[in-house]
Amino acid sequence: MASIINAPQAKIPQSKKFFGEGLTFDDVLLVPAYSQVLPRDVEIRTRLTRDIYINIPMLSAAMDTVTEATLAIALAREGGLGILHKNMSIEKQAEQVRKVKRSESGLIMDPITLHDDATIADALQLMRENKIGGIPIVDANQKLVGILTNRDLRFETSLSKKVREVMTKENLITAPEGTDLTKAKKILSQYKIEKLPVVNKAGKLVGLVTYRDILQLHSFPNAVKDSFGRLLVGAALGITKDMKDRAAALQQIGVDVVCLDSAHGHSKGVIDALIVLKKNFK
Repeated sequence: MASIINAPQAKIPQSKKFFGEGLTFDDVLLVPAYSQVLPRDVEIRTRLTRDIYINIPMLSAAMDTVTEATLAIALAREGGLGILHKNMSIEKQAEQVRKVKRSESGLIMDPITLHDDATIADALQLMRENKIGGIPIVDANQKLVGILTNRDLRFETSLSKKVREVMTKENLITAPEGTDLTKAKKILSQYKIEKLPVVNKAGKLVGLVTYRDILQLHSFPNAVKDSFGRLLVGAALGITKDMKDRAAALQQIGVDVVCLDSAHGHSKGVIDALIVLKKNFK
């Protein structure tokens, strides 16, 4: 049977119990130095890459408990940049990038559309999935033939009815390709509409301007955006076999920055991966 031996404890002198003076917050007062610089004169715009600037020096961590589309959108609106984590499939990470890019845009280059032979059920599902209130309707040749909004569907009960039967198709208000945002805003205000399809000379849909996106320009003046007026977003890559495939998918969907996410940056694997990325992607 095991027994417990009560050995005598050595007594530690009081002088050796403390190694220095301890301070708490109330013991310290920091006196500000004289400055001629006013807060409003401080420039915090920061160069992130050779070609990208952000308006506040803040990035979010590429962690699955920190950065997905919601935070990336909020941070980009304030002038920083979110780095989407990599702990998901390539398809899901690309979808996260797409959500950020579609959250607001001066001109939506690839608007969500429906063909005129789709049903009301198709339209409602698309609106619900993408949280939108209107859809441009196109024919088989991508020519704009109408626009469908919640107002058109308000009293419809037959979900199998074709959208061509209920969409607005007469006197469509459109803008020609190349219309700038100032002109687009005037058209939206003049005709009291919320969505302005942009068409080329052949009548094909090439973009969409929404009144909500115009308002966002004033609500978030420090937002960081690309040349198309879309919010900037970054994404993380791992040192894994699918790194090139992931990078290609992210580039195709419109990611602005990728970063290598590794516990040990100064390693051969990271350096080799960086060489591969710089060689294959611009």
